[in-house]
Order: sequence, then structure tokens, then C-alpha cells
Amino acid sequence: MRPRLYLRVGDKVRHCRYSSWGIGEVVEERHSLLSGGFCLVRVVFDDGNERSFVNDLENENCCYYAGLRLFY
Repeated sequence: MRPRLYLRVGDKVRHCRYSSWGIGEVVEERHSLLSGGFCLVRVVFDDGNERSFVNDLENENCCYYAGLRLFY
């Protein structure tokens, strides 16, 4: 089964609980070659830090459920 992805490279995001991070941009997507493996995204935020998140909406740890929202 293919993962249902939430974010793509170039998307702008913000975190609901950590406004001090600022706006982030997705700079990388990583997909596991194994069936059922993780899909991850790497996001660079305005505070200068990179953070990685699970990017599969079928996973309970998906970045959407963790508070990451698209910024328009």
C-alpha cells in the first residue's frame, strides 16, 4: 500500500504549538523502499533549525497530527 502523503518539497508550513519556530519550508522527502516503511520530510524553519517529521497520513505520528499545518 502506498502512503498518503501530506507535504511535498517546497511547501511552506507552520507548527500550531511552536510559533517561535516561524515559517518552515519542506526541503526534502524521503521514502522507504520497504513495504510499510516510513515516509519522512525535512523542514527548515525560520529559527535556523531543521526538523524531520513523518509524512504519512495513515500513520498516527504524521506531522499533521503533530501540529504541522500548511501556510498559504
